Order: sequence, then structure tokens, then C-alpha cells
Amino acid sequence: MIDGGEAIRKLALNLARYSGLAPLARPFVGGVGAILMLHRVTATPEKPNGVNRHLNIAPSFLDVLISGIKADGYDFVSLEEAIERVKAGGMRNPFAAITADDAYRDNMTEALPVLERHGAPITIYVAPGLIDGAADLWWDVIEDIVDASASLSLTTASGPATIDCSSPARKLQANERLHAWLTLEVREQDQGRALRDLARSNGIELGTGRPGTLMSWDDIRAMAAHSLVTIGAHTVNHRNLKRLSEADARHEIGDVRCILKEKLGEEPRHLAYPYGYASAVGCREVGFARDAGYASAVTTRHGVLKAEHAGFLHALPRISVNGRYQSVAHIRTMLSGVTTPLANAGKIVVTV
Repeated sequence: MIDGGEAIRKLALNLARYSGLAPLARPFVGGVGAILMLHRVTATPEKPNGVNRHLNIAPSFLDVLISGIKADGYDFVSLEEAIERVKAGGMRNPFAAITADDAYRDNMTEALPVLERHGAPITIYVAPGLIDGAADLWWDVIEDIVDASASLSLTTASGPATIDCSSPARKLQANERLHAWLTLEVREQDQGRALRDLARSNGIELGTGRPGTLMSWDDIRAMAAHSLVTIGAHTVNHRNLKRLSEADARHEIGDVRCILKEKLGEEPRHLAYPYGYASAVGCREVGFARDAGYASAVTTRHGVLKAEHAGFLHALPRISVNGRYQSVAHIRTMLSGVTTPLANAGKIVVTV
């Protein structure tokens, strides 16, 4: 959210809260509502101490969060209604729309019962390549490779390298190094092959097909039939769109609509850009989403929704609800809008 470490971000949140700045600033930086972003929601994560544990929140926290925000006067609405409220310039009550990226299975088994108790809608963004196993949850695969090794041999553009994975601290550094290698040095469309080559060259066999942490197509069809659930698109293969050619980026953004219609019987109206940060989506990609006919598209930029976003419906910010900030007070501070300009170099209306 803010440059720097997690401790600095939490310090800023606490200062805004305890100083009384958040409620004072709300009339100036607050919005008409917000889109909340989830990934995993489970009480029993497979790797509670893993490097990707920040993607997870507990169902009990989701329950308390919804109750708390409702008590503050927020309406929980579908993304479709959220868009209509933005177009209308907001209504008397602020609103919150819940979204979840990647179609993790615990969204169905553990989050949905919480949402049902509150009558809170959710939009789940699906990347067919992840569900079919054609694309990888590469951040999980990297962690599995590092966890299985004391040392890794890596072939880079500048030559062979040895990566030390012999201790928890070294494993963390190894994960960071491999993240950078895969997202900066390897071509986007070559990531799967590069991962398998890395694993094979180090004597590790990776599984194939859909990871068990994701929903199956049967699960997704069941969710699509639920009155509280909207299925959105997360591109075909969850690629960094800025690293692709125009033709490939348009394929990822546009063709996923046809795939999901074939699988689910209905074209998605809403898109989430994979990764969603500045080096993954910009004005070019926003234009592609608009051309493809989506009603909305969301980034991972931090921010509340303003009435002005009616002119930027394909570049909407979200508030990340993740394992680093499992505190209703923190989310309340973010919803006040006070952290939006802090995270975006002074911008109050956040797009791309």
C-alpha cells in the first residue's frame, strides 16, 4: 500500500487512526464506496508460515469485518450494483463490493458460508488456464521448489548461478531471487516451461493439472448458479499483460469471455487484471478491456471509489484485505480514504 516495509505501513495506519486524522480526512478524501479484494479465505492454510501466507485471511476475520463495516453503515452490494452506484454519483449509504482473485476453492468451502450469513455478494475472477492446468500458480510452485532444496542451480541470461536454500532466511532470499528471475528475465509465455526446466534440472518432479487449492469447473459452475456469486474474468492464462504483445494481450483479455461462456453459459461482464500493479497494467491494457466489452475492470491499485470513477470504469482501484492487515480498524482506516493519497503520490482518484 505504501512504499517501505510492513511495519511502516502499519505505523501509518495506526497514526491515521489514533490521531483522529482518518475521520477528519474522510470528507476530503473519502469515497462513495470501495471494492474489497480477497484471495484465499481459510482457517487451515497448507503453509501457515509460507512466503505466500499474506494471500490468506481467516473466515472468522471475514465474518467480523463484514459485521463491523455493516455497523458503520455500509451496504454490501454486487459489483454490478457498485458500478451503477458509481455512475449515479453515490447514494446515501457508502457501499462495499467483495471480489476474489484466482478462484481458490476455499472461497466456496469457507468464505461462502460467511457471505451467506450476511447476504454479502462476491465476484470471483477466473483464469481458465489456471483451472485447466495450462498455466501455473507459479508463486506456489517456486515455493515448493525452494522448500524441497538445500541448493538450486539456475541458468540465467548472464550464466549459471547457484542459489542457497539451506536455511529459512536463505529460502526467503531464494524465493525473492526466483520471483525476480521469472517475472523479469523469463518471457511471460515461457514461464511454465522455465519452471519445469528448473525443477527437473534440480531433480524435482512437479505435478500437472489444476492445483487442489483451486476450484474445478464443476465447483465454478455451482458457484455461478449461486444467487450471491458473480463470475468474472481474470484473463485466459493469468499473464502480465504489459509483458505481452498487443495481439497476445488482446487474446488474454478478450478470448477469455468466449471460454467462460462455453464453460458457464454466460459471458463475464467484469475483468480483473492479473497482478494489477503499474508494471502489469496501464493505459494500453485498459483500452483493450474497454474494447472487449467489459462493464468494469479492476486493478490492485490501493484506493476507494469516487464519483469521478464513472469515467474510469476499466481502471478501478481496490482495498486489499489480506493476511498482513487482519484488523477491522486497519480496514476502516483504509475505507476512510486517508491512505489513498499516501499510497498513490497524492492522487485521490486512483486509476492507472
